[in-house]
Amino acid sequence: MDLKTASAIRRLRLVSAPEAVSFLLLLVCSVLKRTTDFNAVPVMGMVHGVLFILYVIFWADAWNRTKWSLKTAALYFVLSVLPTGGFFAERKLKREAEDAVIASRARKEGTVSA
Repeated sequence: MDLKTASAIRRLRLVSAPEAVSFLLLLVCSVLKRTTDFNAVPVMGMVHGVLFILYVIFWADAWNRTKWSLKTAALYFVLSVLPTGGFFAERKLKREAEDAVIASRARKEGTVSA
């Protein structure tokens, strides 16, 4: 894995968990808006919107660089629209990056021929 591909995956990982947290907070704010006088939906909506747009941009970049299959790319996109999906995406991306580093070191040491 080259440096740009690793950076693309890292950026996607870094934005996935905050995007999931903002989604959950937006849901809480929506409930509070309807049950109390507290209305933080405009603020949380904007925060979540910005994080979601960043997620989609970083997802597209990672898909382009990693050459994921359509199934894998669709999985990461679907995880972005589920309330806790960003946490699962972050964990899966971390595992994928670690596996790529291990494979790269094995090829460098001559353990594996690929």
